[in-house]
Amino acid sequence: MSDLPHPLSVDARTAGLLAHLDGARPAAPAWFDAALAHAPERGSVMVEGAAIETLSWGKPGDPGLLLLHGNGAHAGWWSPLAPFFAADGYHVVALSWSGMGGSDWRKSYSGPLFAQEVLTVCEAAGLFAAPRKPVLLAHSFGGFIAGYCAAHYGDRFSAKITADSPVRPPGFVHDGPPSRSHANRVYPTFEAALARFRLAPSQPCENLWYVDHIGRGSIKPADGGFTWKFDPFVFRDMMFGDTGSTSGPTCPCAYLWGEKSVLMTPDVVAYMRSVAPAGSPFVPVPEAAHHLMLDQPLPFVAAIRALLAGWLR
Repeated sequence: MSDLPHPLSVDARTAGLLAHLDGARPAAPAWFDAALAHAPERGSVMVEGAAIETLSWGKPGDPGLLLLHGNGAHAGWWSPLAPFFAADGYHVVALSWSGMGGSDWRKSYSGPLFAQEVLTVCEAAGLFAAPRKPVLLAHSFGGFIAGYCAAHYGDRFSAKITADSPVRPPGFVHDGPPSRSHANRVYPTFEAALARFRLAPSQPCENLWYVDHIGRGSIKPADGGFTWKFDPFVFRDMMFGDTGSTSGPTCPCAYLWGEKSVLMTPDVVAYMRSVAPAGSPFVPVPEAAHHLMLDQPLPFVAAIRALLAGWLR
């Protein structure tokens, strides 16, 4: 689809951000290591014949926060951040979309089917049974599914917060994800695969400890070596359906983006402001590009905390 962010992919011409490390783990700040030490409870939920990977932190019965990752990513993108929200009294759950992370692949995908994954995970995790309705926090592609849920099932959620998930004005020209006609490459070693890991849209990132974490979680064993976990054909025959726009949600909405994002251009942000529900917060994160939780993880957490503690009270 032309309006979807590019997936994580292999670029045969460009070395990945971690190539110079030769498989070694870069030194990380103490807060990052401490957050990862709060290991999540791992599980899976069956949705229309596919096992959907889930990670959870915090106490069941507390207000729910469901974390939705971007295209080609996985639930582990949220692992360094989720413990902060669990410490604030949230039952935090992250899922891996079908065709991504540790979830099963499907023969075909659709927007309504991804939305069903959201609803089923919320039911299974008890998020709908808590005294307060859960909040959706979504990055990039995840924001499109959150938009669908907010438009069609908004009465089941307290709010939707999207991070660098553009809604483009009519007629806006945007190059979509590249068409894939071949399977993911198989690398002879784990280190060789990790060296090729890169972000898409392509961008630099100084926090290589975060990139290393998500890169390691993006690789799986394969016959003859190692390959990527994501299905390269997710969008080949996908029927996306109506995702709803910023004018369609039936729950409160907030919008974050990286000030240096190549997707959230001034024209896109202006359009989103013009059609967003009245009173919707718009929060730019300084010195962050599209992958804003990688670029500015603690300011990102602070922005989300401020929204949860203030805007939603």
